[in-house]
Amino acid sequence: MVMLDAPSETLLVNRQKLPFTLDGGIAHRAAIGLVVLATDQTIEHEWRQMLRLDGVAFYESRIYNSPTITPETLAEMASGISAAAALIKPGIPLDALAYGCTSGAMVIGEERVFSLLREAWRDKPCTTPITAALAGLRALGARRIALLTPYIDEINQTMRRYIEARGIAVVTMGSFNNSNDNEVARISAGSLEAAIRELGAEKQVDAVFVACTSLRIAALIERVETQLGKPVTSSNHAMAWHALRLAGYSEPVAGFGQLFHI
Repeated sequence: MVMLDAPSETLLVNRQKLPFTLDGGIAHRAAIGLVVLATDQTIEHEWRQMLRLDGVAFYESRIYNSPTITPETLAEMASGISAAAALIKPGIPLDALAYGCTSGAMVIGEERVFSLLREAWRDKPCTTPITAALAGLRALGARRIALLTPYIDEINQTMRRYIEARGIAVVTMGSFNNSNDNEVARISAGSLEAAIRELGAEKQVDAVFVACTSLRIAALIERVETQLGKPVTSSNHAMAWHALRLAGYSEPVAGFGQLFHI
């Protein structure tokens, strides 16, 4: 047993109940809860860049997922969404919730994802990357888009049908065709920029949507938009914007392209 030395001097002051006041905390303007995939290396990094705003904070927990992206592994995540959401700041208010998987939200279904999140946080506004992308593209006035993904073709075709069923035409599509989420997070900025420029250059394209929370896009968006002369958004980019708006933060945010000024 370790014995502590006695104080060398007599304690002059020992006040037990110092007066204090409470302020609104670091999230006094917007508190956002985020469910992150266990394999995701990117979303928190990008959200830290985009949400460096006074009075805004996000709080996250992780949900188990397979690093191999297939419709079957995506659907398996539904069983863990509610429990993951319940771990975010329990008992302390949130203003909005987000589930960070584009293809997973599409396979599980947006409304079911919202229902599972609200099992932990009743009546809170919710978003997902595909929800946010559709809202963002409509806000940008985009009717015909280029879609860039890292997914296998089965997921790409499902995503195209999903987007088009909601009133936005996918007229150009491209994929890195990689089902390993650990590798998708390491696709280089140069590769992403080249693909966005190629797909977005088609005359009929109004905007580019880059799907997948693992792809690192946010820091590139303003530069690529300038090169293309067209708006660009991504899963993390659109969802950060949408979560802010759902949480009641309506001010423009500089440095992240056209969507963050709407």
